[in-house]
Amino acid sequence: MNKKITIVGAGNVGASVAQRILEKGLGDVILVDVVEGIPQGKALDLQQSTPLYGYDCSVIGTNDYKETADSDIAIITAGLPRKPGMSRDELLRANAEIVKLVTREVASKSPQTLIIVVTNPLDLMTYVASEISGFPKKRVLGMGGVLDSARFISFIAEEFNVSIEKINTMVIGNHGDLMVPLPRYTTIAGTPITELIPKERIERLVERTRKAGAEIVGFLKTGSAYYAPAAATVEMVDAIVNNRKKTLPCSTYLNGEYGIDGIYAGVPVVLGTAGVEKVVELDLTEEEKNSFLKSIEAVREGVKLLKGLL
Repeated sequence: MNKKITIVGAGNVGASVAQRILEKGLGDVILVDVVEGIPQGKALDLQQSTPLYGYDCSVIGTNDYKETADSDIAIITAGLPRKPGMSRDELLRANAEIVKLVTREVASKSPQTLIIVVTNPLDLMTYVASEISGFPKKRVLGMGGVLDSARFISFIAEEFNVSIEKINTMVIGNHGDLMVPLPRYTTIAGTPITELIPKERIERLVERTRKAGAEIVGFLKTGSAYYAPAAATVEMVDAIVNNRKKTLPCSTYLNGEYGIDGIYAGVPVVLGTAGVEKVVELDLTEEEKNSFLKSIEAVREGVKLLKGLL
């Protein structure tokens, strides 16, 4: 029997996630949105493309959460997009209300589901979903670090003119301007990039990675990224559905790891059917640790604001 995967939000990100899930044959999709006709129309279009994928997976579009009952995975993409000049934190109040409503519906219809949050500001919205659902922390996680790492890899591949298959990297911290790409853990064919190029070039790549989302928003004017966020989300879904025990940087609840408690932030975790099976603690230098703590502090400040909203 196919896994049942609910996607809340039938906008660019949600629809792209649905498409990639169907292309990979990862499960049957329920596409939910508050706007009548949008999820139904996109689902019908996607369903008619499935014969070309070679997978017998279905997709249903609906405005009713009843259709989502007993989902194995619920992906929350619903929320307002970031506009030019808008920081992720400026989305906080509006999107917190949306994620609260969505999480209540999802959790009540699928009490055993695993929640993946994509809505920005990501680490804080993952915290909201965790608090509202009351689920075990290992079953509520956010997408950010997978996307940030993919962006860093793409920029490195362009800089060095090498295949992405030769590059390994890790980005930790919050999904925002204070994210922490780790050049020391970034290798090309096993060699750290710190041994290949000067510090100034590395800093330029790191800075572009931190501002990658804003760079896209600047070009689009009226929207934000969706192809890469969708691909990053489906990478997580694949690891969970196929129990790959894959190490990926995700926004997860820290309960003493890295000396942090009570905060969602991006760190490497082992993902499998149960969700977060293990938090991987990297050995950080003093400089890396300070950057990470600065990133965490930004999340902690956001959580203080959320206290009055939950």
